Amino acid sequence: MSNTELRIDALLPADMARKAEYVGVSKSEAPILSMFSLSVLAGAFISMGAIFATTVTAGTSGEWPYGVTRLLSGLVFCLGLILVIVGGAELFTGNNLIVMAWASGKVTTRAMLRNWVIVYTGNFVGAIGTAVLIFLSKQYTFGGGTVGRAALSIANSKSGLDFFQALVLGILCNALVCLAVWLTFSARSTVDKIAAIIFPITAFVAAGFEHSIANMYFIPIGLFINMFDPTFTAATGLDLPHLTWGAFFINNLIPVTIGNIIGGTVLVAAVYWSVFLRGKR
Repeated sequence: MSNTELRIDALLPADMARKAEYVGVSKSEAPILSMFSLSVLAGAFISMGAIFATTVTAGTSGEWPYGVTRLLSGLVFCLGLILVIVGGAELFTGNNLIVMAWASGKVTTRAMLRNWVIVYTGNFVGAIGTAVLIFLSKQYTFGGGTVGRAALSIANSKSGLDFFQALVLGILCNALVCLAVWLTFSARSTVDKIAAIIFPITAFVAAGFEHSIANMYFIPIGLFINMFDPTFTAATGLDLPHLTWGAFFINNLIPVTIGNIIGGTVLVAAVYWSVFLRGKR
């Protein structure tokens, strides 16, 4: 008889912290090509969640209570992180947890930043590529154009944020995203991982927080529709004063990315490292 003990209970937080260290080391040491390929997948996966959310909530404005619409949007958006975690991919926002291994001296600053730069770039490629495919597919014309109208409205709204507001919304968002990833470290099964993801991700979307990688899809798809199908845009009757590439980067992507880093590294990684790993190099 084997002496191996079969454990099906969830890992406790102290064990989760050690697992986070191990995962951080593994991610930072991955070959560049593999890292980039998996990051492109993650950008596409998060975009799939964004497509799902845009499609499901299209045409509901004014018909359902605001909170119900946001709740539904958050629930279906969970698809993105489920694909990343269960399917296996490299997501910049979740990889902010590498700070736990870095703080323990198991990952160098150079290796951590190398991972972040490569993964962020790959996520951008995956998200933009997905936006291009969705535009070419004309999926935004479905539902009598309500999907495209929702995409344009979302893109314009996100591009019109104040810099500081976008930064703070980014902080709040990645605190929840990294908490979702943190909770998956306790999981023993695929079902456990999915269950751990649903509530934190639904919460950030429902609350209207800002996720840099999701916005790499949400805003470009609106830009593509506005630039390359002006007839469709005109037919919606929407006023889109903020929908420009400059506003995308300056008003949203830059401050939201900074906020995501602060939320993930300071509010989650640093806190759990100080509680469970500090002094245990």
